[in-house]
Amino acid sequence: MKIMVCGDIHGNFGVLNKLLNKKKPDILLACGDFGYWPKFFNKTYVDDVGQTRQWKDEIKNTKTKIYWCDGNHEDFDSLEKRTTDELWPNVFYMPRGKTMKLPDGRNVLFMGGAYSVDKAYRIAGHDWFPQEMITQKDIYNLPDEKVDIVISHTAPKCFDFNYHIIGDKITDSSRDALQFVFDKYKPSQWFFGHFHMFQRGTYRDCHWTLLAHSETDQQWYIEI
Repeated sequence: MKIMVCGDIHGNFGVLNKLLNKKKPDILLACGDFGYWPKFFNKTYVDDVGQTRQWKDEIKNTKTKIYWCDGNHEDFDSLEKRTTDELWPNVFYMPRGKTMKLPDGRNVLFMGGAYSVDKAYRIAGHDWFPQEMITQKDIYNLPDEKVDIVISHTAPKCFDFNYHIIGDKITDSSRDALQFVFDKYKPSQWFFGHFHMFQRGTYRDCHWTLLAHSETDQQWYIEI
């Protein structure tokens, strides 16, 4: 049984397909900014930095079960209108606070959400949504069960990683919420993305991994 975790994909499903074909994981856990933008799928559009792109809805997956939490760059209005968590065959959206049991018995908690530092360049209700932030309601709805692994988009405040190039991402109140998650569950492993770089560390017996963006030259996936 091969289980992998990946960082931000941002709708780059071609790179995702290459990973699935090359590594052939049985399960892939994705740390947010997966790229769920159904209104953009198979359409040409101009992104927030002025580049023309075509967002292709072409996840070519038959065997890998993919579970992903939201990041800050998702179409939250469409996510709220979904009628199922299986948004593509074998591709499952995991809302904040949802857990799953891995075949080896480890329990995984998903806790997406983060602040968008680029929201000034986006349009509310079109490519930016206030639902991106972790809320008090999300915290109230956390389950009371043992958690071994957390999959999130951003990180709790206690993780000491090199963020000096990140700017005001460090002021994200979602990190305060994730600090509560850390203190509640004291997981042994934590994986997150959002910062588009690769780093690893340990805090109070929790081994954390920051995974890079799929389009960088740094490590953006790992087997666990």
